[in-house]
Parts: sequence; C-alpha cells; structure tokens
Amino acid sequence: ALTVRFITRRFIGDYDPTLEMIYRHTAVIDGEMVHFEILDTAGQEEDSLQIEEKIKWGDGFAVVYSVTDRCSFDEVMRLCFLINHIHSSPKRSSGGEQPPVVIVGNKKDLQFDRMVSTEDGENLSKALKLPFYEIS
Repeated sequence: ALTVRFITRRFIGDYDPTLEMIYRHTAVIDGEMVHFEILDTAGQEEDSLQIEEKIKWGDGFAVVYSVTDRCSFDEVMRLCFLINHIHSSPKRSSGGEQPPVVIVGNKKDLQFDRMVSTEDGENLSKALKLPFYEIS
C-alpha cells in the first residue's frame, strides 16, 4: 500500500499484499527528474538466498514493519544487518559505501491493534543509527 500510495498519490485499499511487484515511477525531487524502480517484496521471502539477491538489487531501502505485528518489527534488525553486511562486502563495486536505509512503522492509525510502541521503533532506530518514521 505504501508503494502504491507513493506512485499514485492515492490510497488503494484493494490490492494483494502478498504479491511481489516491481514498480517504475518518475518524480521530480529537489528540481531533478528521478527514475525509480521499486521492488515491493511483500515480505514473503523464506529463503535467505532470495533475500540476499533482493538486497544486492537495491540501491536504497525502506524497511517497513506493521505496528500491529510484532513479528514484522522483530525482522527489522535482521534485515538492516543483512543490508549492511551485503553492501559492505568487498565484492560490491560501490566501494563499501552504505546505501540509504530508513525504518518505517506502518499502520500508525490502528492504535487499538498496536503491538509495537512508537518508543520501540525510536529505540531501534537509535541503536541502528537509522532514520525512523511512523506513518499511516
């Protein structure tokens, strides 16, 4: 939903959250035309090789969890570690430069279903030294 909202500027309630998609989008950012290829993984990967290939593919990452799902939050640290590890590998041509990573807590509006506090997200982001946002 986050990716579709970014691209269409509308909230689309009917979509398959388990469907992996690549979206292509062009936007003007700071006066410059930027072309995006966004891989929405839908968080369904169980094979660590699949996860590693997708991390190698990316140049920047929004690690998104649901504030209503503690298990999705518990995955954030592991994914951020993998991103850091894979992109600091000597095999990478980027010279070990780390890609931009942001932690995003989604479904902020569902206060009654909340399982992860804002403070939990803030503490994790401070520990990992990454930006953090909560959104709906």
